Amino acid sequence: MPTLAVIGPYRFSFFSVDRNEPAHVHVWRDDSSAKFWLNPVALAYSKGFSTKEVHRIQTLVIEYQQPWLEKWNGYFGR
Repeated sequence: MPTLAVIGPYRFSFFSVDRNEPAHVHVWRDDSSAKFWLNPVALAYSKGFSTKEVHRIQTLVIEYQQPWLEKWNGYFGR
């Protein structure tokens, strides 16, 4: 599970078994988790995060979208 970044309380990563899915990131904080598609940025699911926190996380995903897409494509050889 490559970690893309730790930003504040959030850890962003993806799973190596996710190669057949569109590019996305998973984010964790404590017992909360979420998944965001990267192109276009959209929430796939959220468990435990408040709506306000999901918006904060989505802002971070938008900010880092391009480098994370590059890491995804580099990792999976696309």
